[in-house]
Amino acid sequence: MIWSTISDQPLDLLFHVEHASRAADGSAGAVATFVGQVRDHDPSVTGRVVALEYSAHPDAADVLRRLAQKAGAEADVLGLAVSHRVGRLAVGEAAIVAAVATSHRAEAFDVCRALVESVKAELPVWKREILADGTHHWVGL
Repeated sequence: MIWSTISDQPLDLLFHVEHASRAADGSAGAVATFVGQVRDHDPSVTGRVVALEYSAHPDAADVLRRLAQKAGAEADVLGLAVSHRVGRLAVGEAAIVAAVATSHRAEAFDVCRALVESVKAELPVWKREILADGTHHWVGL
């Protein structure tokens, strides 16, 4: 089973692991997970990051579903779940969560990494960094 969502609610890693594991129907030997969270700095910007604001194109959910289905079509994928947040996120909150179940760990890690990289490269979601001094910077535009 493949599951994906764009959400304005906090993301839960345990939900994703449970989802990917259940979708695997007991045949998974590995579930690889990834949590991308808001950090308090950006090496390319001077100043402390206090929040991120993500905004999404109306087609973002469809794009995420397509990326999840593509990753889920890999030969050994037994289950996959991925979510991306939108809205304002504080430092430490999860921006993206992914879980991939496969028979073996190497494939789980490989597919999970490829999925996250494709989401970062292709998902029409934009990030605005809010700095402690009140300024902001758009990232990825």
